[in-house]
Amino acid sequence: MAEHLAGRVALITGAGRGMGVAHARRLAADGAIIAVNDLTASPELTSLAQELGGVTAVGDVSDPTTVARVVATVQESVGPIRILVANHAYMSMAPLTEDDEVDWWRVVDTNLGGTFQLIQAVLPGMRAHGGGRIVVIASEWGVTGWPGATAYAASKAGLISLTKTLGRELAPEGIVVNAIAPGVIDTPQLLVDAGAAGVSLTEMHTTYASGIPLGRIGSPQEVAAAVSLLADHRLGSMVGQVVQVNGGSTRGRA
Repeated sequence: MAEHLAGRVALITGAGRGMGVAHARRLAADGAIIAVNDLTASPELTSLAQELGGVTAVGDVSDPTTVARVVATVQESVGPIRILVANHAYMSMAPLTEDDEVDWWRVVDTNLGGTFQLIQAVLPGMRAHGGGRIVVIASEWGVTGWPGATAYAASKAGLISLTKTLGRELAPEGIVVNAIAPGVIDTPQLLVDAGAAGVSLTEMHTTYASGIPLGRIGSPQEVAAAVSLLADHRLGSMVGQVVQVNGGSTRGRA
């Protein structure tokens, strides 16, 4: 397979586990120079960077000062960021009337605010080099909503609107913005869902699979394949779109 992303620096946030790991490996296989971010340093993140011949850029993307440092670290280490995969996420679940206000805003500030700040930080480099690709990882819950996950669903819905708006705003500069709204994916985040439901992780998998026409939950590698497509500079006319990778559970407009 041709390495169509050869020489292009890709920053993947939230790459310490789950989908972020799959995204980093897929884009590395496509030839990209990989920079992986997570909230804190970990042996897993360091090992992933070493495996892929890339670099780490650790920090909390909900903090603007930290975002500036993360982007500067990547650019100084491996060059201008041409691909941003905003994959980071924080999630907690509780009924609205029982939700802690500080935690509610932490979800929104991390998921929506962090993506806003990251895009602002990478834009100068993309503009200086004639364009770039931004892939925002939203969620099916941002399309449908979900009981007990108001902050998470609201933040992901915000990401979908942000993608549509920036798709229109930045396309004239060759900076293409699209989003992916995954359905239920086999990642450690499902432990939060299982805990909120009071069931085992295996039972949670079975429950979710029963509502999916395909009959199973998705894999991180399937979402990573969509990331690879949207990061491809040869695909120029797909702008401001929301790709739903969910096994058919949601077929409405996003």
